[in-house]
Amino acid sequence: MRRITLFGATGSVGQSAIDLIARNADAYDVVALTGGRNVTQLAADARRLNADLAVTCYPEYYEELKALLAGTSVAVAAGPDAIVEAATRPVDWALSAIVGAAGLMPGLTALSHGTTLALANKESLVTAGPLLLGRAKDHGATVLPVDSEHSAVFQALVGEDMVAVERVIITASGGAFRDWPVEKLAHATLAEASSHPNWDMGQRITIDSASMFNKAMELIETKEFFGVSPDMIEVLIHRESLIHAMVGFNDGALMAHVGPPDMRHAIGYALHWPDRKALPVERLDLAKIGSLSFEAPDHARYPALALATRVMQEGGLSGAVFNAAKERALDEFIAGEIGFLDMSRVVAATLDKMSSSDGLQNAEITLDNVIETDRLARIRAGEAIGQLG
Repeated sequence: MRRITLFGATGSVGQSAIDLIARNADAYDVVALTGGRNVTQLAADARRLNADLAVTCYPEYYEELKALLAGTSVAVAAGPDAIVEAATRPVDWALSAIVGAAGLMPGLTALSHGTTLALANKESLVTAGPLLLGRAKDHGATVLPVDSEHSAVFQALVGEDMVAVERVIITASGGAFRDWPVEKLAHATLAEASSHPNWDMGQRITIDSASMFNKAMELIETKEFFGVSPDMIEVLIHRESLIHAMVGFNDGALMAHVGPPDMRHAIGYALHWPDRKALPVERLDLAKIGSLSFEAPDHARYPALALATRVMQEGGLSGAVFNAAKERALDEFIAGEIGFLDMSRVVAATLDKMSSSDGLQNAEITLDNVIETDRLARIRAGEAIGQLG
């Protein structure tokens, strides 16, 4: 029986993982489930999977979670430190699906036990890619990608030599504003940015899709995870969201990963790796689909892509600055304090400020440096927000 932990169990990725695990529950010993404010869902899943421990990251929800799990053998804890403590419990497989920079510490801690870490937390690679992958190497652990794009690249590379790779293409739906006139974007509302044309996701990820900050993060992840240079990574708008990524080789061949837009595929691949097992996902009818479309992204519409290229070229702690500034700007947009296009302006201004004054490129990527850079970048982003005219 495999011992597993799910960090971010109540989010969309976590719930997709639970759907797969519950179908074959006897094969898994669930050590811990962690979540946020949705303690009703967290408690229900902990009961359903007979977890050893349930943790909410918000201390104020401890009593409610404890009451919901009264009469069970499930232990209850709360707070960020409790989530990291849960990561100290050795398991065979852990899913890192916490949203934001808060996902870094649990992932690093889990890797210290030689765990196979299924990584859905983009921020871990964006802010501290070398640190995370170095930790895995030092402890004989494995990191498997769970983002659909990176899982697609990973699968396309099975049996291949990276020396033969010329390009890596990741696809994007284009988000809520892919057909809007560019001049209209400055007036986009929160409700409009929170509606995805292809599927339902959480609000933050949907807004990041509309601004393409989500894809910008994935560009940086691609560089870090696969060790390819920035000029080898491309983005294509693919409205149907059926081809998740393509890998181009030195003989001119393109290896494409085609599948339904269902996160259970990437999660299931990581859950069963190195085997490939049957999954309850749609089987595509290509004749019915008929055609697939592709277009180059409009960089005037998606300035986040150019910012990602800058981060990849500058290296060092630039990714930590990028992510912290993006998170702060997104908070302010959701709060109605800044406009949609202001988010990329805040990130650019924060990178400008910290690149010139704080020596980002040459700084060593240690956990302390990443945490301090994150703190400073949020302050600098706040200053940039205050200077918006």
